[in-house]
Amino acid sequence: MVRREADFTAFAEANATRLRQIAFLMCRDWHLAQDLTQSTLTKMYLAWGRVARQGGDPFAYTRKVLLNTLLDHRRLRSSGELAVDQLPDRPQQGDPTAERLTLLNALALLPPRDRAIVLLRYWEDQSVEQTAEALGVSVSVVKSQSSRALALLRAHFGPDRELLFS
Repeated sequence: MVRREADFTAFAEANATRLRQIAFLMCRDWHLAQDLTQSTLTKMYLAWGRVARQGGDPFAYTRKVLLNTLLDHRRLRSSGELAVDQLPDRPQQGDPTAERLTLLNALALLPPRDRAIVLLRYWEDQSVEQTAEALGVSVSVVKSQSSRALALLRAHFGPDRELLFS
């Protein structure tokens, strides 16, 4: 029991920051990302014995738990997003900070599953098969939704910055 807790503590300390960053990219709210990370780590603690016995990559399973926690949160009525009349103006200069903010705004336009696919495939550099396994969908779903999501991101960035997603 003590060893299991020590193993989980080491895992949580090593991966909490990365999980929080992934959660932020999925939800675009640091406070919600912190809550999602804590909920995910709580769920992982409760299942740690089973996860450790199964072997494999516990971080991959943790990402799946994080995504499911976010999707559960989105289903709650209190988590509705606010619609805006107009999209924010695109930056005129090649400022990396402005481009990063524009990318984050563009990611926010994607539905949660599409955003998760883009983040796992291109931010976490996962293969199509790994992404499909993490999300519990088929390879063809990952391919079609990532293609559609990238097209939306390209449209948001415009033709002058299309090379960002090539």
